[in-house]
Amino acid sequence: MSGKRFSLDPLRALSYIGACALLAACPGPRKLAPLVSMPLAPASRDSAVAWASATLPTTPTLIRFRWRYQDERVKYAGRGTARIAPPDSLRFDYVGPLGLGSGAAVVIGDSVAWADPAKNFRSLIPAIPMLWAALSMVRPPASDAVVLGARLADSTSPRRHVVWRFAQLEDTLDYVVTDSAGRESVLEAEWRRRGEMVARSRSQLDTMAHARVDFPEASARFELTVVAVDTAAVIPPALWRSRR
Repeated sequence: MSGKRFSLDPLRALSYIGACALLAACPGPRKLAPLVSMPLAPASRDSAVAWASATLPTTPTLIRFRWRYQDERVKYAGRGTARIAPPDSLRFDYVGPLGLGSGAAVVIGDSVAWADPAKNFRSLIPAIPMLWAALSMVRPPASDAVVLGARLADSTSPRRHVVWRFAQLEDTLDYVVTDSAGRESVLEAEWRRRGEMVARSRSQLDTMAHARVDFPEASARFELTVVAVDTAAVIPPALWRSRR
C-alpha cells in the first residue's frame, strides 16, 4: 500500500470527459463505526494464510463487471474486466462513461506492476488489498504483519463470524466473514492508516455478485456488480505487458 495520502481528483476528470453522464450529487459524508470494535487475540499465521488462500481462484478466471462511482460532486458508471492468474496476478481494465476515460493495470500480489493512466487507477484503487476484497478475495498477510483473529457465534441467530486482523507499522487490515444458514457468506474489509479509516468494502464471498467500497474521508463510494465469471478463461501472456 502506498504511503502517500490519496486523492480522488484524477478520477473526477472522467466526469468532464463524459459530461453528459453527470448526475445528481450523492448524499453527504457518513460516519462509519469501526468494523471490529472488540479486542482480538494473537492467531496462527499459517491458519490466516490458509484461510486467505482459500478465497483465491485456483484456475485462470475472467470476471466482467459494471461499476458505479459517486462522491459529493458526481455520479457516473462504466464497465470493466478483471483477469486473474493464480496465485497472485490480476489484470484490471475499466472504461468510463460513454466508453471514454478507459484505463488498465496489472497487479502482482499487493504491488502495481504498471497502470495506465497511473493517476486514475491509483485514485480508483488507493489500496490493492481493497481491490482484492471487492472481488471477494483476500491476499495473505504480509511477512511483517502481526496476525490477530477470533471466531464468534451469535447465540440468538445462526450467524457465525470469522475475524482476522493483519496489522503492520502504519496499516491495519481487518476482515470479517459472516455466515448465515441458507444465505451467502458476506466478506467485509477495512483499511486503516495511522488509526484513521481510509476504506471499507463489503462483498458476497461465494458468488462475487456485488461489492462496494466506501471512502469516508472523500464521501465517495465505488460499487462493482459482476455480470459474468469465466473459470475456463485463456489469458494471453502478452496481455500482462500490453498497456491497452
